[in-house]
This record gives sequence, C-alpha cells and structure tokens, in this order.
Amino acid sequence: MYARVCIVAYMRVSDWIMADIKEIRRMFPALSRKVYGKDLVYLDNAATSQRPQPVIDMWNRITSESNANIHRAVHRMADEATQAYEEARDAVREFLNAEYREEIVFTSGTTAAINLVAFCFGEAFVKEGDEVVVTEAEHHSNIVPWQMMCRRKGAVLRVLPVDDSGHLMLERLDDILNEKTRIVAVTHISNVLGLVNPVREIIQKCHSRSVPVLVDGAQGAVHCNVDMQNLDCDFYVFSGHKLYAATGTGVLYGKKKWLEAMPPYMGGGEMVGTVSFAQTTYAPLPMKYEAGTQNFASAATLKPALEYVKLLNDNSLITYNDAIRDYVLKVLSDDSRIRLFGVPRGTSQEKIPLFSFIVEGVHHEDLALILDKMGIAVRSGQMCAEPLMDRMGVTGMLRASFAPYNTMEEAEYFIKCLDRAINMLI
Repeated sequence: MYARVCIVAYMRVSDWIMADIKEIRRMFPALSRKVYGKDLVYLDNAATSQRPQPVIDMWNRITSESNANIHRAVHRMADEATQAYEEARDAVREFLNAEYREEIVFTSGTTAAINLVAFCFGEAFVKEGDEVVVTEAEHHSNIVPWQMMCRRKGAVLRVLPVDDSGHLMLERLDDILNEKTRIVAVTHISNVLGLVNPVREIIQKCHSRSVPVLVDGAQGAVHCNVDMQNLDCDFYVFSGHKLYAATGTGVLYGKKKWLEAMPPYMGGGEMVGTVSFAQTTYAPLPMKYEAGTQNFASAATLKPALEYVKLLNDNSLITYNDAIRDYVLKVLSDDSRIRLFGVPRGTSQEKIPLFSFIVEGVHHEDLALILDKMGIAVRSGQMCAEPLMDRMGVTGMLRASFAPYNTMEEAEYFIKCLDRAINMLI
C-alpha cells in the first residue's frame, strides 16, 4: 500500500513538472517547429539557446517603438531606450550579485569581453618577460586574445594541462604560478567536456599570490549559481545569446579597482569626459568601456532573459534536468561503441548536461547529418577548442547539449535515434 502511494505521489509530481515544462516550452516559438517533418529536438544549446517570447517582444518593442540612440537626447524615445538599456544592467548586476552596477560592462559577447580585458589589462600591467596562464581546456576565445597580447607585450603564455579524462591538473598550478604571473584565465565550464572546473579553488590559489583571475562564464552563467561576491574572481564574462537573450549581447563583470586602473579599449562617443585636441579625459565606469552606439535593443533583452533563468532554476526543474543528465550520461557511458569525453570522477554534479563523444570508425559529421534528418540538432566539429581536440587525440566530436526546456522524452528520442544512426554507419 505504502509503495503504491509513493508511486502515485511520484507520478503526480512528475505530471506537474511535465505540465510546467510544457507551459515553459510554449513561450519558446522555435521549439514548436518541425524539421524534415519531425518535431525539432534542439540539443545545440551550448552554441546558442532559443529565445522566449518576452525576449522577442522586448527586441521588437525597442526596434519598433523606441528606436533612438541611448544616453544622448532628452526626447521620449531616447529616454525609453536608455531606460530599457540601464534596467538590463541592473538585472545583470542582481543576477551576478556584483557589488556595484558600474562593474557591469556591456559588450557584443564573451569573445569581445575577453578581448577587452586582454588588451586593456595587458596595456596596464603586462611587460616583457611576464607570464599569462590559460588552461588546455579553453575555447579559442580564451586563448587567442591572450596570445595576441603576449606577442604585443613580449610576454609568455603558459598552459595548465588537463589529464586523459579532461580534468584540470590542478596540482600543477602551484608550479606554474610565479612572480612573473600577471593573470590567469580559466573557463568555468568546458564547452567541450561539460565539466565544472574548481574555479573557486583556482581563484583562492591565485589570490594567495596576488594574481587576478578572469573566468570565462559562457557556459557557467547558464548552469551555475554565479555570485561574484562569493566567487571573488576579478573578471567574469558571458554571452547573452546562450541564456535566452538576443545575439550580439555580452557582459563583462570586472572589479572596480581593475576597471578603473585599466585604459579604455576603444575611443569615441560616450566614453569621454572632455575632449580637446590637446587632451581627452574619460567618462566614469561603465561608460569608459562602452564607446559608440551600443546594441541597445539586444542588450535590453537581457532583463527578460534573466527572468527566465530564474524561472528555469526552480528546484523541481533542476531535479528533473539532473535526471535527464544522469540518464544520458549512463547510456552513453555504457555503450561500448561510444567514447565519451568529460566523464565526472565523482558525482554527476561535476558535469552539466553536455555530452561530447566519438564513435570509432564513424565520422562525427555523418552522425550529425543523420540525426538532423531525424529532427535532432546537435553540434559536430572541433567546438572552437582545437588544442583540447589535439590533447584528446581526435579531429572532432559530436556534442549534444541540453537546456532546462528539454524533456526526458527528447533525451530518450535522442538515444534511440543515435543508436539507429550508429547502426547505419558501422
């Protein structure tokens, strides 16, 4: 009798969650479309997420009703656009639990934010012979800007390696850090492996040596509780388009002491205090780093997008999504045909629902094309992480990345179709 009651109770909870997810999914128009006559199963969320209707509505409202340049004119339309833009900044500050709103700088994306820090920090604090540390698991966007800065300044780029399973070899960090280390740049979560890196421990180690840390939060902002006052990193960057906002949106969080000490990235309108041919002074934060006309319509979408992040971080939905992650992880791990990368060493909590793998004797793009015909969108290739691919000894992978709006039925359909696709190719 007790067992029966438990089962019934579980079914009721499960039904409620499914009803909740269905209601949420209705707010994402793209999720209801068909591909080749089949219901779309969108599993390329690590590349970009889909947009909910309030995000689309905000962009449409700004572009159709309040399309006026921000921070300049005093007329009504300009005031509306400026207000929406600055309300988005307040929403981001709250989301990150940053101490000051001036610590929030809008960029065009994670890549632009890292380039800004690499250039400006390098100009202020890096000289010939100094060292910059990145990890072997970084996206190209957290490698190339530092390489460019090192070449310009005559500095040296050093690399914290990963082991054969893709985990950072944290024990090597103490040997890499030295008196010449000027900054460490590390991804919060690998876009290839889906492993949550011990960034807080890395930050503490670096700060004990007075070394600042930039965290690439392109995946972390989507899947983790990102509290800047708790994490205590010096810079944190992420893209809006990966967490339900419009494209062309990005965020740089930087501690005031660093942003105030660094020079501007670009010159032009709105980043100035006074201008003469003899001398220019710069505007206070954050305007100092927001030269020119900003992408104000897209930036405004960050506010409704972050409201959806809060909604999708409901405990019941998190539990449901954890179940999806655990199911897919077990099936892929148990399949002898599949080599899965980024397997957690401890609990599955060390991993987000992102799965990159290969099938021996099968090209990853062939798998992706067959899955596409079945209505499943996945990523194939190097995922902008060629050094990591080289470390793993592969030329590319297949990646399925889930978002909170994905369902267990979609996960089961993906596994079924993947099995069919593999059998067609081997």
